[in-house]
Amino acid sequence: MGSEEFDPARHRFTEARYFDDLSIGEQFYINSRTVTDAQFSAFQAASGDNHPIHYDVEYCKALGHPGLLAHGFQVLIQSAAGAGVFPHVMGEALVGFIEQSSRFLKPVYAGDTLYPMLTILELKPQRSTGVVVVGSTIHNQRRELVMEGEQRYLVRRRNPDE
Repeated sequence: MGSEEFDPARHRFTEARYFDDLSIGEQFYINSRTVTDAQFSAFQAASGDNHPIHYDVEYCKALGHPGLLAHGFQVLIQSAAGAGVFPHVMGEALVGFIEQSSRFLKPVYAGDTLYPMLTILELKPQRSTGVVVVGSTIHNQRRELVMEGEQRYLVRRRNPDE
């Protein structure tokens, strides 16, 4: 069991996948999570956002909401690629996260469970790298699409000279 010499360079999720290894339509799962009151408080502390729509239940009810309304960025962060397998699958081939956009389609409240998913929409090859356009979606427990967007990543090509 201990006869092989340990090599930290081999201690990783999997062998890196490069731009050339990816396919349009490929999906990258992110664990579902239930939004909690504690997350509202943590987000307020981290963002400095103190609008009552996010932190005052009575204010929300007066506007017709059943409870605290999640901030758009609080919903968006559920689609962070690092919460799923995408950056681990890319490994050292991933150069960086270069762009993101999103649309918020339905309200999210404390107690909602969110189901994020990343799907490759487009592959834009360049000389030594490529841009991977990933669609990001988040559904709630009622199967409603609450957010959709795009993320762009710069990924190394396996054999850039070919």
